[in-house]
Amino acid sequence: MLVHPSGIDLSSSGLRYLTRRLTARRRELGTRWRRLPADRQALLVPAHLWCGPAYAQLAVGFGVGTSTVHRYVAEAVEVLAALAPDLATAVRAAARKAFVILDGTLPPIGRIAADRPYCSGKHQKQGMNVQVIADPSGRLLWASAALPGAVHDIRAARTHGVIDALAEVGLLCWADKAYQGAGGTVRVPYRGRREKLSAGQQAVNRSHAKIRALGEQAMATLKTWRLLRKIRCSTTRITALVQAVLTLHLNASS
Repeated sequence: MLVHPSGIDLSSSGLRYLTRRLTARRRELGTRWRRLPADRQALLVPAHLWCGPAYAQLAVGFGVGTSTVHRYVAEAVEVLAALAPDLATAVRAAARKAFVILDGTLPPIGRIAADRPYCSGKHQKQGMNVQVIADPSGRLLWASAALPGAVHDIRAARTHGVIDALAEVGLLCWADKAYQGAGGTVRVPYRGRREKLSAGQQAVNRSHAKIRALGEQAMATLKTWRLLRKIRCSTTRITALVQAVLTLHLNASS
């Protein structure tokens, strides 16, 4: 098998953060020796999440067995996912901001036998619905657990309690038409064809679109991780993968 070097868009501080967490995990478990030290395991995991190679390829590159790669990745994803902020924590941290942006994204999955619950009518493909909250600068603040792709954005937001949590602290939220009727502090554009909207309504929609476009940066944060562009693992693992990426992103500059 041929091996070639590749780049990972993750700061050294992000790797140090993960190394510290893995070292603490090994100390907690009382581990005395492993095939890879904590810093090499910390490099292995972003390589898997960022580049999305098969375990066999990573095994050759890091000089370990395929089963070892699988265990190391699963362990690190579990550690990172547990450190991801929950909704209440994220909302409290964002309470002093002028507003937040709420949107949904659909990480695609491979075709499975029971595909109907996972087929999104909006995107016309199978995937998992993940709700995302971003700050006014487009920085990712929170990502939800993954629901089947057939779940509409507004239903997903209500399921996770996003609308109530934002309303409780009076935090203004900008969202797209998929959240029409959400109520609370959620603001959506006017519905209808452009030619049927008044000049004032069109101006409001243009302003709304400019603000909401900042949220696309948060979506891009998730989509730059190649593993989330086409998820081939069990749907039960997708939430942990998304939460792991969120944790790495939030701690990359700490």
